[in-house]
Amino acid sequence: MNPDFSEFISSFENTLKSVFHQRADIDTFSSQRGIPPMVMREIMDHAPLSVAIPQNYGGRGAYVKECLGVLAAASYESLPLSLTFGINIALFLEPVAKYADEDVKGAIFKRFLEKQQMGGLMITEPDFGSDALNMQTYNIKNDSSYTIKGTKHWQGLTGMADYWLITSRKKNEKGELARDIDFFICDVTQKNQHVEVEEYFDNLGLYMIPYGRNKLNLEIPEKFKLQPESTGIKMMLDILHRSRMQFPGMGMGFIKRMLDEALLQCKNRIIGGKNLLALDQVQHQISKIQSAFTICSAMCIRSSKTSGIDKNVSSAGIEANSMKAVITDLMQESAQLLVQLSGSKGYRLSHIGGRGIVDSRPFQIFEGSNEMLYTQISEMVLKLMRKKKEFNLFAFLKEFNLTEKSSEYFKKDIDFSLKFDLPQRKLVDLGKALGRIISADFVLSLIETDFRKDLIDNCIVSLQQDISKLINSYNFNSLIDSIEEYKSNSSWLQFS
Repeated sequence: MNPDFSEFISSFENTLKSVFHQRADIDTFSSQRGIPPMVMREIMDHAPLSVAIPQNYGGRGAYVKECLGVLAAASYESLPLSLTFGINIALFLEPVAKYADEDVKGAIFKRFLEKQQMGGLMITEPDFGSDALNMQTYNIKNDSSYTIKGTKHWQGLTGMADYWLITSRKKNEKGELARDIDFFICDVTQKNQHVEVEEYFDNLGLYMIPYGRNKLNLEIPEKFKLQPESTGIKMMLDILHRSRMQFPGMGMGFIKRMLDEALLQCKNRIIGGKNLLALDQVQHQISKIQSAFTICSAMCIRSSKTSGIDKNVSSAGIEANSMKAVITDLMQESAQLLVQLSGSKGYRLSHIGGRGIVDSRPFQIFEGSNEMLYTQISEMVLKLMRKKKEFNLFAFLKEFNLTEKSSEYFKKDIDFSLKFDLPQRKLVDLGKALGRIISADFVLSLIETDFRKDLIDNCIVSLQQDISKLINSYNFNSLIDSIEEYKSNSSWLQFS
């Protein structure tokens, strides 16, 4: 970190500690909807979103390392706050910086810097969740503007954001919708750009962030349409992949907090004259959280090098999906482990572990459910293997750029030939294993730095154990289907 950012992030961390633990009690208000205005005002006074604004517009430069640093600092204290920043950074500010008309950027960034405003992204629709290419929200070109109509739902910051990036499809004179996707910047303070919130959802967890269903009937000036480098679909992939590659920033502080709290609990909890760290199973559980911490650290370094707005990551699906799916699985696992180690007190909404379970769970669902992302990882790898006419998994991975360092560590488990007509459940198992082999490659890159070698070594052993289990699951041949009409002859009372 350069000295300037070191001072910036240190001051920001001190601000978070002050507002969450001195001026207010996060354990008390975290179970309430929204963020207390006083708390949010003091946090935003520090201009945390300046890290995602280019220097020529008064920001800090939109450097990924700084963006991830802010996300990590926020998630150590509050995962919902970090997600709020993540939405603003990856799903609004970075796309605007990269794709918006130069004539509109200045005023938007000025309002973010001076008026503490916020922005979000609208893609998901009630009938078309992950099936974004079939969205029904449409746009019609007028003389110097676009009419946009449709319904969106589950947008983080519903009713709270000042700006929205809104996706839609062009409708032609015959009423048909184009295949490509268009993005528009909506300023809710302007005439004919008000977003009507039809319903606020009672979201389970992430209480600080409002979600809901939004009805759109907008008139957007032509210059507020984003300009793709090629197609709108590739622009959407570039935006979503970059966002997924920055999930480790939100995971970093959260997992570190789970680790710190787990160590504190196990050092101080005395059972039979010894603390919990004397127990072998506790050592194993702590090591799992430390492995997640190491993987996340490696991902942050990798993302800092590869996901800047100066790069197009639309074709980086394997890497982006692996980062998002693996790190969100590890966030949930770390929270579950902390609650288990904390005993009954962990099972409270006011406890960081209990709160962490419900707050981290949706991370495995939004921006592509992890099962879907693991399936896509497998499909993309199988496609590459077909192209190379290589059927042995180890032989392929040892030459693949994302696994060339790590594949040797897992040879005994992955040295077999793949079948290419796999059911989805096998694609998911395979994708989980591939995501962790790719993660191991990131971890092994830490050897080139001064990162702690003992953490690296322990992490690789932990990943070997996880991947062995996943490959065993993949190789298990039984395919069990659900039984819809299960009620007949299945009541235990009949046979007792």
